[in-house]
Parts: sequence; structure tokens; C-alpha cells
Amino acid sequence: MSSEPPPAPSAAAAVELAADLSAATLSKKQQKKDARKAEKAEKAAQRQQQPADPEDPFAANYGDVPVEEIQSKAISGRSWSQIGDLDDSAAGRSVLIRGAAQVIRPVSKKMAFVVLRQSMSTVQCVLVASADAGVSTQMVRFATALSKESIVDVEGVVSLPKEPLKATTQQVEIQLRKIYCINRAIPTLPINLEDAARSEADFEKAELAGEKLVRVGQDTRLNYRAIDLRTPSNQAVFRIQCQVENKFREFLLSKDFVGIHTPKLISGSSEGGAAVFKLFYNGQPACLAQSPQLYKQMAICGGFERVFEVGPVFRAENSNTHRHLCEFVGLDAEMEIKEHYFEVCDIIDGLFVSIFKHLTENCKKELETINRQYPFEPLKYLDKTLKLTYEEGVEMLKEAGTEIEPMGDLNTEAEKKLGRLVREKYNTDFFILYRYPLAVRPFYTMPCYDNPAYTNSFDVFIRGEEIISGAQRIHTPELLAKRATECGIDVSTISAYIESFSYGVPPHGGFGVGLERVVMLFCALNNIRKTSMFPRDPQRLVP
Repeated sequence: MSSEPPPAPSAAAAVELAADLSAATLSKKQQKKDARKAEKAEKAAQRQQQPADPEDPFAANYGDVPVEEIQSKAISGRSWSQIGDLDDSAAGRSVLIRGAAQVIRPVSKKMAFVVLRQSMSTVQCVLVASADAGVSTQMVRFATALSKESIVDVEGVVSLPKEPLKATTQQVEIQLRKIYCINRAIPTLPINLEDAARSEADFEKAELAGEKLVRVGQDTRLNYRAIDLRTPSNQAVFRIQCQVENKFREFLLSKDFVGIHTPKLISGSSEGGAAVFKLFYNGQPACLAQSPQLYKQMAICGGFERVFEVGPVFRAENSNTHRHLCEFVGLDAEMEIKEHYFEVCDIIDGLFVSIFKHLTENCKKELETINRQYPFEPLKYLDKTLKLTYEEGVEMLKEAGTEIEPMGDLNTEAEKKLGRLVREKYNTDFFILYRYPLAVRPFYTMPCYDNPAYTNSFDVFIRGEEIISGAQRIHTPELLAKRATECGIDVSTISAYIESFSYGVPPHGGFGVGLERVVMLFCALNNIRKTSMFPRDPQRLVP
């Protein structure tokens, strides 16, 4: 891994930072105003949690549900509906739904609208005081006093609106007959969901109109991640992530790979270098695994021809950049090589082309949702992935005016520039760069047969950023021990690993990729923290 200074923050990152600083320096006057507002809302909520009006003949149709009633007391056998399933065909049908009260809009004493949300789906509920419907004005008042994001159960009849609905995903309404609050959110949430879901276009439009909208900065989002995750784009991002992981498993299983699980507590460094989290394990020095590298190779030694793993990876790097995390989800694979390490590249080619096609064809709703808040161009890729040598990449950069140390690694800016050059010349955002210099690869990488200064290794790029590192591995114990020593690794800490290669092992190779980075780059997001549910970086250990 190259040693490079952190890049200057992007424009979007700078805006998010400014938003965080702004939030941190609120005036005392504003703080007092917010405190009074919160106190007022708290009192209103307390008033509404009083028992239903005994004078109301429809009091049984609404109210706060006592905790003891939702402590798995009984199974009613009632049928629950999903908001995302409601369409024209449901018109006239009675439904029972649980959701979050995203929007509560009183119209009059006798009428109100409540928008309910389940994950990425929303539906508008209509509440009109009517004796025929069993709805009282007290019930309307109860509903309008609910705090946003409270969890409610509603019963009602699905109807078709006269005009198309712009603010909800479902083009039907529910004429409410009953509404019960299961759990009230606090009256004033630390961040507003509407603010957190805005796009840059929303801010630009408001600015032109002379309006001032609240911008939720990245740190604020992560501090209150449980709320931030409710935005449509976040719901979509982590559904995309789930699909990438599933397709990774599915494709490799179809190619006769076996899923394995390896230890994350190990006695020595798995990658070399100092970027390890050190700890004591029952009195012995240990560290968290930087990758499953040593163990997936030992699985090949154990007779498993092809293996893969999905699991946590730990890197103690003080890298406060848009693409580095101290803990991420690693997608790793290792396989026997019959003749050439391009066999590994061919697996990567088929794997990622299948992932990209699956996302494009089967995740249109999620991609459109992300695109509304964070606009991006669809990823360009070829059916047969482009391969270039490291030397060819360096030459392309040189011709474009960027000098690179021939035996050094590419820094972030060089990678991005190469990505742009490849896109212009070959019309693809996804390519493989192979035959890297020995000096910039891990100790277990096999040197090239014709020039030991280079290796049988490769990196894979999306939109000018590296997502995969892979190679043919050294499978002879003598050369492995020699390379480990040259890289400053205490051979005694990996003796079991090296010894396993003395029992007879076939030539093999593999690769590792960060799940969060794949999703970030496929969706062209500006920060990897957007694709990590609860990110761990040098500055963050909670929530």
C-alpha cells in the first residue's frame, strides 16, 4: 500500500464539514430557542398521552398502546399488509399496517393527513371525522399530536386519490378507521429526516429562491446514524450492498468455490507493515487480522481447491480519507492455478460483470432512489474486462504529463487520472492493471519468471480507484521465508503458515476486495462512510 499524504477534501466533503462546524457553533440565542421549542413539544406530547376521552364513543379506535400489550402477550392471527404492496388492485380492501409516522399534517379540526413509512415505501393516510367511519374529532386531534417518527398501527380502507400523489411512493391512500401509537419518538429529533434526505439540487433551488435550508453534515449524520439510516438513499445503499455480497457468494459457489471462515485473532501480521491493531490474547501478544490471506492459502494447502470468505478486516492505518476505513467487510477468494494467474483474473472478470449486470437490471428502484439524492452516471464496463500492464499504465500517465516512479506505486491522484485516461480511450470505468513492481506488493506475492523486479500481481479499478488487490502466491517455503524476512516480518510469528507449504501445495492465487468500496464506487458516492452502516475510521468508535 502506498504512503501518501491525505488528499484535499472534495467540494462535497468541504460542504459537509462546514455544515458540521456550523452545527457546532450555534448561537446561544438559537440554543435557547431550540430548548423552548423542545420543552413546548414535550408538554404537548405528555398531554396527548393521557387516557382517551371517556365521552368519546369512538375512544377505542385510537390511543397509546400500553407496553404490556406488546410484550409478546398473544398471537392474534391478524393479517398485516406491507406498504410497498399497496397498488390500484388493493382499492376497497381493509388493511392493517405498522409504520413510522413520517409526516403529520393537520388540515382542520376534523381532518388530517399522516404519511406512513416502511423502509423505502410510503403511503398517505387520510383521517376525516365521521360517525359513519367511527372517527371522532378527538381521534383527529390525537393523530395530529403524534411526534414524527413515532411507530403506529393503523387500520383503514385503501382508496384511489383523485390526483396523482407526489410525496409518497404508493399511488393509493388509506382512509383511516383506527390508529394506535406503539412507541412515541421524542418530540424533537436531533436531526430532521427531511433535511437529511435533501439533494444538492434542493439546496441550489432554495438558495435561488432566497431560502435557507438546514444541511446535515457527515459527522452529525453518523452521530445519529439510527435516524440517518431511515433516509430513502441510505435504505437503498444498504440493499445494494446486500445484493453485491449475495452475488459474490452466488457466483463463486457456481464456480465450485467453498465458503470458509478464518480467525480474526492472530499471532502475527498477515500483510506485513505496522498497520495492525495489537492486543493481548490470554497473556500473549496478538493482533487483529489485516486479511484472511494466510488462512485462505492454508485452506488451499488443506486440499480445498477454491475457497472464499466474507468477513471483517482490520487496518490500523491513520488514513482520514474518503476511501479508507479501519474496519471493513472483506470479500476474499483463493484458488488453485493450473497454468497462469490470469485464471484468477478471469474469475474476477466474470464475477464483477455479473454483479454489475445484476444491479443494473434488478435494482433499478434502489439506484433511482440513490440517484435522486446523489446524482451519478451509470458505470461503464466491457463484457470482457480490459487488462493493461502496470508499465502500460505508467506510460499512459507519462504521455498525459504525469511522471511516475517506474518501480513505485500509484498514488491516489495518479490512479484517478489513469481512470479518466482509460475511460476516454477504452470507454470503460472498470479495468485490471497487472504485473506490479515487487517493491510495492506483499511478501507472499510470486515474482515474475522473466524479471524478479516485477510480480504476478494485479489491481482492479472502478472509476479510477482501486477496489481489488490480487496475485499468484509464493507456494515454496524457502522463498516465502526469504521474502517475509526481506519485508521485515518476524518469521517465527508466521511459522505455522510457512510450514504448511512444506507439505506439498499446488500453485495458487487469489484476491481481496472491500465491500463498502465496491458499493461506493458503483454508485459514485463521495465517501466510503456512506456505504458503511456504522463506520470505523481513525476518529470514530461509536455508535
